[in-house]
Amino acid sequence: MDTEKNISKANFQDTGFSYTLSLVSGKYKMVILYCLMEYEPVRFNELQRYLGRVSDKTLSQHLKELERDRLIHREVYPQIPPKVEYSLTERGKSLMVVLDQLCDWGNENRM
Repeated sequence: MDTEKNISKANFQDTGFSYTLSLVSGKYKMVILYCLMEYEPVRFNELQRYLGRVSDKTLSQHLKELERDRLIHREVYPQIPPKVEYSLTERGKSLMVVLDQLCDWGNENRM
């Protein structure tokens, strides 16, 4: 039939699902977003404590990628020592609807 979906013509890279995964892939990105959703604004050291065993380099890399993708905002305060806080952007907040649904599903299906 012409109306049936045909996997031979499908390309996963062209899907919205693939794009969303590209934004949140990585061991800590979804956890960072969840933390900001619950506790924003959050400082670097607070995020590091929340995540547990994560190196400065890894956390910094994930934060830069989330900022580059416009999901989080980095606010630098001009003081000594420097103070930096992270929060969700409006774009990041719109993704939290999906993250909330994942949390709900996990709570309902936890064994």
